[in-house]
Amino acid sequence: MNLLLDTHALLWWLADDPELSTNARRLIADPDNRVHVSAVSGWEISIKQALGKLEVDTKELAGAVRQGGFEALPVSFEHGLRAGALPPHHRDPFDRMLIAQAQAERLSIVTRDPAFAAYDVTCVW
Repeated sequence: MNLLLDTHALLWWLADDPELSTNARRLIADPDNRVHVSAVSGWEISIKQALGKLEVDTKELAGAVRQGGFEALPVSFEHGLRAGALPPHHRDPFDRMLIAQAQAERLSIVTRDPAFAAYDVTCVW
């Protein structure tokens, strides 16, 4: 299975937070699955940190993502076009980009956000 981690799933995985579901934990840990982390998550984390909504050492976080064996997913021009064309079910620009990336790259999103279900994307939790 090819997975894309929503930002909260990434943070909870790295922190070993019990908020991450047992199924999500199993899917991320399965060596047969390819797990992607979007550049969008780095952007979202940095913005929330700058606003004082999140405390995280971004240098440590970047190293943990690399060491975790996750595959980096950059944002492409096609991703931007897809995100802009999505119906306005979800107004969060970070989530809209993750949805567009999952659609374009045929990835299942690891998220507990119920708003993702309004889109043509596979969600797992």
